[in-house]
Amino acid sequence: MREHEGTRGDTRREGPVIGDQYVTAETPPSGRRGRPHGPSHRRRRDLLLGALAGAALTAALMTLLQWPHTEVVHRARQPQTVSYGDDAPHYLGLKREHTVSGRESYRLMIGRDPGLGYGHLVQIDASLGAEGIADTEWTKTGVRVRFGTGHTLFVPASSFTYGR
Repeated sequence: MREHEGTRGDTRREGPVIGDQYVTAETPPSGRRGRPHGPSHRRRRDLLLGALAGAALTAALMTLLQWPHTEVVHRARQPQTVSYGDDAPHYLGLKREHTVSGRESYRLMIGRDPGLGYGHLVQIDASLGAEGIADTEWTKTGVRVRFGTGHTLFVPASSFTYGR
């Protein structure tokens, strides 16, 4: 092999040429100049990819933690003209629950808790719940619920009084 004088004045062996420079084992190819490489670049890239993956996983986790999502779509309070043996006010609420799979279910909650967190629970068919509650009628014997479909449901007072 012939020796040539390199661009920096040093002597190198003849080898592959990129542009006007010889490429040898001692010198990196000039075509890579300007491109980030090496451990610090890889470390920054890995940190960026890790941050992006972490953000995506956090968003997915937060979404899943929000499910199932429950909302009260109808609320009613026992009128003051009606009283039960436990002398407590009673509340009725129709709750709609959205699941992760996209299904909707409905529950009727009747009890003493104004937040509707506990009481007598009745599962309602989705077709009835979707039409909503048209009217509630509170009597001494219980509460009658009339749905938008025209269907009625009677819940006896013994099911929701005295903290049940």
